[in-house]
Amino acid sequence: MAALEGRTAVVTGGSRGIGRAIVERLARDGAHVVFSYAKAATSAGEVERTVKEAGGSARAVQVNLGKRGAAQWLMETAEELLGGLDILVNNAALSFTPVPIAETTEELYDRAMAVNAKAAFLTIRYAARHMRDGGRIVNISTLNTVRPAAGNAPYAASKGALEQLTAVAARELGERGITVNTVSPGATDTDLLRGTNPEELLAQIAALTPLSRLGEPSDIADVVAFLVGPDGRWLTGQNLQANGGLS
Repeated sequence: MAALEGRTAVVTGGSRGIGRAIVERLARDGAHVVFSYAKAATSAGEVERTVKEAGGSARAVQVNLGKRGAAQWLMETAEELLGGLDILVNNAALSFTPVPIAETTEELYDRAMAVNAKAAFLTIRYAARHMRDGGRIVNISTLNTVRPAAGNAPYAASKGALEQLTAVAARELGERGITVNTVSPGATDTDLLRGTNPEELLAQIAALTPLSRLGEPSDIADVVAFLVGPDGRWLTGQNLQANGGLS
């Protein structure tokens, strides 16, 4: 029997990169998955087809999590499609070209907080009300909260807020057997990473890790699969630094 057979999962931001790898891994482990995407309809369709061809179940739902009411609508829609909720993975995030604090607009700060922190708070709030006992919540953060980089203030601040949500939710939901954890990836080889960083910088980052490489989306998905599976039952309120030893 697959580790997640009969379980249901919601993954935000599941059409590309780390999110896609998480959707495909959870579906392979037997979960029925609903995942959200904002704009990448073609990629979302590819994920659905890939999962179906492998014998799994995944359904894409388009939503802009930065809009008022969107997170609530996503969770209600997902629960209706799935018939219940066992797993929530908050992966969706607004990323942007680094900009100094002095040049950061209030609008950019608000958008980062809306998607990266507020939307996750609202999906967790929904899960706190509707998730079945023994459920799992995993929030995807970033190495930038412990290894800050110039120009990333709104992103790092919003992910820092997400990590604190994890810590509080773990204490509030533990009595129902629901675990809540954070996974903080390091530099992970995605189209987004390669599209915003020169190759020479990526090579330098890889050289800083004991394993001498960038992470792969599947590396992060495997950590998430562990946390939401039966072997992760004794971990809660933790922040797993999935970064290949980069410190």
